[in-house]
Amino acid sequence: MISTDSKRGRTALMVAHCAGMVDLVALPVWVGTLIAQFRFDARQAGLLATLFLAGAVAASLVLAPRFNRLNGRLVATLGFAAAALGFGIASTTADFGVLGGLHLLCGLAAGSALSVTHGTIARSGRPHRLFALVGMALGVFAIVFLGATPKVVAAAGGAVLFQVFAGVMAVGALVSAFAFPVPDASGDGDAPSQAGAPIPRVVWFGIAGIACMGLVQSMTFSFLERVGSDRGFGLQAVTGVLVALGVVNLFPAALAALLEKRWPAQRVMLVGPVVQALLVVVIMNATGFAPYAVAASVFAAVMIFSHTFAFGLLAQLDRSGRAMAATPAMLMIGAAIGPVLGGTLVQAFGYGSLGAAAVSIAAVAVLCFSRVRPTAAAGVQQEALA
Repeated sequence: MISTDSKRGRTALMVAHCAGMVDLVALPVWVGTLIAQFRFDARQAGLLATLFLAGAVAASLVLAPRFNRLNGRLVATLGFAAAALGFGIASTTADFGVLGGLHLLCGLAAGSALSVTHGTIARSGRPHRLFALVGMALGVFAIVFLGATPKVVAAAGGAVLFQVFAGVMAVGALVSAFAFPVPDASGDGDAPSQAGAPIPRVVWFGIAGIACMGLVQSMTFSFLERVGSDRGFGLQAVTGVLVALGVVNLFPAALAALLEKRWPAQRVMLVGPVVQALLVVVIMNATGFAPYAVAASVFAAVMIFSHTFAFGLLAQLDRSGRAMAATPAMLMIGAAIGPVLGGTLVQAFGYGSLGAAAVSIAAVAVLCFSRVRPTAAAGVQQEALA
């Protein structure tokens, strides 16, 4: 039996996190390819990405409450295998309707696998540290993906993007089949007794705040490549920014792990949405390359850093692992709205409108996170939602 603390178990969780969170890395290339290679408009391209994310949300919402009764290895293996098959088929068509159905099915499959991945991480002895570790793996994956994929797609056509996705999911399925760990029996001795208990009220506020940050992340990230290209910065320069973004993404999770005991989690959660919104304003309104490049290169890092602290705190507040098994839903219920909302705003009002939307959403996120008080961890177990 493979544990979350073993080398094989940690490796499997890192690979599964990268495969399941491919949207966090790929959205700029994904939406940009659908527009540039498949000739869809911004709203259609955003809708396809939204369908994938909506599928992940639905899968997570269904599976998260049942996490403690699921065979994580089986769900992860079958989920990633089904997603690999779906993306493989997607690479053979350019029909919008067919692609829409395949995006939804791939989202359901990958979201199922990601749900059990995050639930397993939450049931580990140190969820903050382990989530930081898988976050670092995602940073390495981002460098490889963003450094190579845009050039390959530009040279060989849009179908290659879906072939790359299929390959990533196939690797996720293979590794999960041989090394996916079982959740720890208990993180602090309480998990079994809490397995059927209601999720604490404050956790729901945290979930809402993360969803808001996920909405801003995907709304902006979907058009990060497009806004650079439309401003005339050029393919090489924009690709360089995406690579720099991937390099920067190596550090926030590691930094979050180092600062776990030094920085209060709630304070990080309150500041994160504000910094995120300010970066969106810069990215979407910059007329020069330098401010665009600097803001874009650190944009995703803010989400990774903030979410690592949020994951660790919410995992402590709900030791059953069920709330964190819903992490795909937390991130993607907002992220699912993001691409189509962003596409609609860009088409109607231009890129600058994304900055105004980000500021408004950040205010809601800060309000939600202000209700998540770590000192209440003992008391909230008695005051939970039914």
